[in-house]
Amino acid sequence: MTSLGGEIYLLRSKDRDQVEVYDVITYCLLRCLSVPSAGVGFIDMISCKHFLYLYISQHDAECVYRLDLLGEATKWRVNDQPNKLSVNAGHNLIVACTAVRKIKEFSPRGDLIRVVTLPDDVINPWHAIQLTSGQFIVCHGQAYDEIHRVCKISSDGHHIVQSHGGQSGSKISQYDVPNHLAVDDNEFVLVVDINNRRVTLLSPTLEYKCQVVSRNQVKWFPRRLCLDVQRRRLYVNDNDYKDNKATAGRVVVFSV
Repeated sequence: MTSLGGEIYLLRSKDRDQVEVYDVITYCLLRCLSVPSAGVGFIDMISCKHFLYLYISQHDAECVYRLDLLGEATKWRVNDQPNKLSVNAGHNLIVACTAVRKIKEFSPRGDLIRVVTLPDDVINPWHAIQLTSGQFIVCHGQAYDEIHRVCKISSDGHHIVQSHGGQSGSKISQYDVPNHLAVDDNEFVLVVDINNRRVTLLSPTLEYKCQVVSRNQVKWFPRRLCLDVQRRRLYVNDNDYKDNKATAGRVVVFSV
């Protein structure tokens, strides 16, 4: 899920019309875009407001799709399984590669610019967002991992500068699969905490501020965020799962 201009883009895992486009005011469905020959297995989608592109990661195929707003698609190989996506200040695509603990940066044309290897104790990184300083905000921790954290990591990937979290749990200082991030213009960080069913707000130095979304405000399990800074809206994907497959879902909209 991502926003661009006056529209919300929602990604569904199906054979065609995978990207549904909604009006940001009325939430009415406007049109659909198809990713040709993509099949299913999508992981994430992000927009580039500078070039007016959508980027979609496909895990098993180890690739990224780039769509323009007319639905014209370009595909390139990541050569590792891509997970969550973000776009940095230079308008390049940042791809978190969970299994290999790497961040890959690509140009809008799909050229590999660099690979950042994360510290050994950053296990199963889900999502990475690059700050204007060049540092990265990274969330990590699979359900079976001991450590679940949000980290600020040096631009070369060698050092953890600050962190929030630690051993998996439900206290305000803990996470249970922190899966997706959003960072506002002042570098405050929003974190989706899947199994605790909440969204946490952290300061730019990763100190706890508050719960923006609590478990009684979602019906199932939140997994994705989209922050519209201009309209002060937070969009949260809320999905139900059975046997590791989504069986129901909705988007919940909050004022922030």
